[in-house]
Amino acid sequence: MKNLNVKILASFAFAALLLSSCGGLNKMVKMAAQVKYEVTPKVLEMHGDSVEATLKVTFPVKYFQKDAILEITPVLKYDGGEQAFKSLVLQGEEAQANNQVVSYTSGGTYSVTSKIAFVEGMRQATLVGRVKATVGKDSGELPEVKLADGTMATALLLEADALPIAADDKFVRVTTESKEATIHFVINQATIRGQELKKEEIKALQDFVAASASKENVEFKGVEISAYASPDGPEKLNTKLSENRMKNSESYFARELKKSKVAGMEEESFMLSKATPEDWDGFKKLMQESDIQDKELILRVLSMYSDPVVREKEIKNIAAAYEVIAEKILPQLRRSKLIVNIAIVGYSDEELKELAVSNPDQLKVEELMYAASLVSDLNTKLGIYQKVASNFADDWRGHNNVGYIYLKQGKVAEAKAALGEAKKLDANNTKVLNNLGVVAYMEGDVKAAKEYYDAAAGAGNQVGYNQALIAAKQGAYENALNLFVSSKYNTFNFALVKMLNYSVTKNADTYDAALGILAKVENQDAANVSYLKAIIGARKQDTDLLFNNLRTAIEKDASFKAYAAKDIEFAQYANDGTYKSIVE
Repeated sequence: MKNLNVKILASFAFAALLLSSCGGLNKMVKMAAQVKYEVTPKVLEMHGDSVEATLKVTFPVKYFQKDAILEITPVLKYDGGEQAFKSLVLQGEEAQANNQVVSYTSGGTYSVTSKIAFVEGMRQATLVGRVKATVGKDSGELPEVKLADGTMATALLLEADALPIAADDKFVRVTTESKEATIHFVINQATIRGQELKKEEIKALQDFVAASASKENVEFKGVEISAYASPDGPEKLNTKLSENRMKNSESYFARELKKSKVAGMEEESFMLSKATPEDWDGFKKLMQESDIQDKELILRVLSMYSDPVVREKEIKNIAAAYEVIAEKILPQLRRSKLIVNIAIVGYSDEELKELAVSNPDQLKVEELMYAASLVSDLNTKLGIYQKVASNFADDWRGHNNVGYIYLKQGKVAEAKAALGEAKKLDANNTKVLNNLGVVAYMEGDVKAAKEYYDAAAGAGNQVGYNQALIAAKQGAYENALNLFVSSKYNTFNFALVKMLNYSVTKNADTYDAALGILAKVENQDAANVSYLKAIIGARKQDTDLLFNNLRTAIEKDASFKAYAAKDIEFAQYANDGTYKSIVE
């Protein structure tokens, strides 16, 4: 600060020649060393898309002349141009203007804070102060004086690694399938009639067994036989009837299984049989499904009797009164139900990978989706997802995942087109909306990206990570860090923002925390990981951490040599021999 005041004093002394006719200003020039100037931050920093600076000026007592006006303008000068911050305009107590007033007797401290848009050239810049002094009609420009250095633009290292989300497959390698048929019996009979075995449902069951037995990828899981008697007969008779119907059904179906050479049928647990003497539940179900006018009343009355003997008597009485019950309901309950359960084993992973490329039309949508997840080559994945999109055009997942791969490949226009098709099919799908947000972000439309991400809530941790990128890009580091933490992704960007947040917290532990995050980054060999470690080393004044990692970063990516040479993060080492040997 002392050197800064001396420089300003020299500038005022030089300017005194220009302002010699202004006695009040001469006095202000002579006392210039007592004026204190402070810029915050001491080294200008880029956050979001701008550079913010606060200029604070403190005047001593009996300094600011009552009729004087000072206009102090901070200007950032850089190779290729300059940009002025907001001016601090002050006036004495008797000056005829409308500015902040500085008391002659008490002086005081005054400040101005403003932002300017950042441009690349500002990475190496100097903040100067330009002062215009006016007394009445007389005014003069004082030579500019250096106020601060600029600009730390480490936020530029933020990677545009917004995360798209792929739709999942619903592939199940082993699926189960069941086929059933019903054999009906004459009242009080257990013999299987020939006409029953000629029914279409019985033939379909026989064909199902034969076809399944001929396939290598089908495993029979068992057969279920459930035999019933209607609830209108005596309990003893119904018990015998249902058991005989069960046994006859077992014998018949065992012959069918043997005919088709079904594996495993000899096991005791293969055929599970059950006899139900009085099918009261079946009766209620058929009654409820019928169009009998008084069905609710009938069921309500019958439900009053818990004794099966009494209930069967009442059912007989009701059946006598309602012919439709005797003719349509009760005959359907005299039956055996046959169920065959099989397991179908799908293609192996290797078979799926091969077929997805060589003969994708042979595969179902879930098989193709799963096959794509098995391959790592992005172009191969893309080809499979494109086949999903063409063969199953009404499924949003194929279009979404085509867009997902294009985003991974940096082909934004192609991704946008594919995701547009996905959105047509499912306009509110959160995964699609997240991916459209990634498109907008990569196109530079941060506002649209944010709107998409907000609408994509719940799609996955990727959404929170993408929101963190926007917050970081806007310089809202605290919010970005909270989002990074909740997203559970340890990335270069997370570590970078953790370090940048030092400008907010001033907590030196921030640097070690950033290093801790970098230690968990997936790609430890990335040049930018080493470069960020070098910056942290410079800030911590840890020369080993600085030089070793700066050297490594340049070895991995030669462009970092020129970048580091202009990086003000390393300004304090500009004359260090080791540093110069690395960047020159």
